[in-house]
Amino acid sequence: MSDAMIRVPSEVRDRLAVIAESRGTSIRSLVQEFADTTLTDEERRERAERTRSYLAEHFGVEVTDEESAAMGRKLRGAFADRTGSAA
Repeated sequence: MSDAMIRVPSEVRDRLAVIAESRGTSIRSLVQEFADTTLTDEERRERAERTRSYLAEHFGVEVTDEESAAMGRKLRGAFADRTGSAA
């Protein structure tokens, strides 16, 4: 794999360095982990559709768009409450 340069403001670089150091890793590994674990919008939609299909096929549960959106709001709210951030 060849390396590529990614230009970011020095504040971003410095922040990444602090995060990487606190995790005992490098900025390179931190960025690689982010790329490996972050889904695109399309990947999230595909995963959601596979989950809906699985729930319907194996449990007889049909999840509507409205139910899915409501659960997303609940999860974001619970996460925000736990971390102290805005939802």
